[in-house]
Amino acid sequence: GPCVLWLSHCLGLLCLHPPASHSLLQESQQSSADFRIYIENHTRNPDDLSRKQVRIYQLYSRTTGKHVQIMGKKINANGDDGGKYALLVVETETFGSHIRIKGKESEHYICMTEKGKIVGRPDGRKQECVFVEEFLENNYTALVSAKYKGWYLGFNRKGRPKKGPQTTQKQQEAHFMKRQPKGFRELQLRRAPLRKRLKFKFSFMCTY
Repeated sequence: GPCVLWLSHCLGLLCLHPPASHSLLQESQQSSADFRIYIENHTRNPDDLSRKQVRIYQLYSRTTGKHVQIMGKKINANGDDGGKYALLVVETETFGSHIRIKGKESEHYICMTEKGKIVGRPDGRKQECVFVEEFLENNYTALVSAKYKGWYLGFNRKGRPKKGPQTTQKQQEAHFMKRQPKGFRELQLRRAPLRKRLKFKFSFMCTY
């Protein structure tokens, strides 16, 4: 019918004249290519696939209004949205909410010492580098040490890490929100209007 002919014509135009968001999509795919390679290289072992899942996101700090960033041994909550040190590779154990947080750029994990100090370490296999996610009613997430019960990952207003014994779940310093990297959010926002326009136009022509 006329609707099928119109849809074929529209798809042909999209192939010949891709929308402006096409270039942004290519940039996003190129920038995320190394993320996919990273995940593939770390999940080739069948045993790894059965034990853990790997996600990539940012941790927005409720206190500083910025993001947690791992700069080698030093960790703070002053990272910009989309900053390379704020990009986190989060390994989640399938049997629960136990996670290990690694900096994509620095290759260091967030760990807590026996004195409650937050440090970055290249080897995250020890229990002091494991945190448990606690989901709060205000849509924020708290991260408590799996080894030192009651000690949370937290940062003061200057973005400096707080020691575990000085933290509680109710403190805003220990509240975080998971966020996608800046480039991926912009891609979603710019592509949405195009889909809505095509859907509306197609519906209108088929109706009338």
